Amino acid sequence: MTSLLEMAEEEGIEVCEIKLPCGLKGFYCNGIIALNKSIETNAERRCILAEELGHYYNTIGDILNMKINSNKKQEQRAREWAFEKLVPFNELVITYDNGYKNVYELAEYFDVTEDFMNEAILYYQRKYGRYLNE
Repeated sequence: MTSLLEMAEEEGIEVCEIKLPCGLKGFYCNGIIALNKSIETNAERRCILAEELGHYYNTIGDILNMKINSNKKQEQRAREWAFEKLVPFNELVITYDNGYKNVYELAEYFDVTEDFMNEAILYYQRKYGRYLNE
């Protein structure tokens, strides 16, 4: 998470932990990333911070209303940015080749949650296909 915090600092983004309403885990607005202080693990905190940085780099305006298609797309772009930042595809391939075969092992290696790891794998399958030519 240190490199993510350093990245935020370099961009002039303040990161704070506060109690957020409605089960929100993170929120980005006007140069501030708020992380819910009830987040239990460093891996989850790291995943949320990466996604909120993804919003800084990839979204414009208020995208809270998920009934609007363009907002859903911006939300997905922020999530994909987080996947690529925390689980780089080339490193994922190398870890798999080195014997990391299940989601738990991969999540532990990349210091992300198992849910995030599953979503990252699905993202790369959509992006590159289920199998790659060697």
